[in-house]
Amino acid sequence: MTMLLFLIPVALFLGGLGLIAFLWALKSGQYEDLDGAAERIFVENDELPSKEQTPARASL
Repeated sequence: MTMLLFLIPVALFLGGLGLIAFLWALKSGQYEDLDGAAERIFVENDELPSKEQTPARASL
């Protein structure tokens, strides 16, 4: 029974922390474009990376 006195506040704290994280994500725009990432997979990127962006290959 005494364990419940410890676990109930811990559970309420963790639930509140999750709620705050969800509200922060909602406010920062994490859920505004749900379909964009899924559609960007199917779009081909025709631009080739320039030689300046890949300096590791230049040394090979």
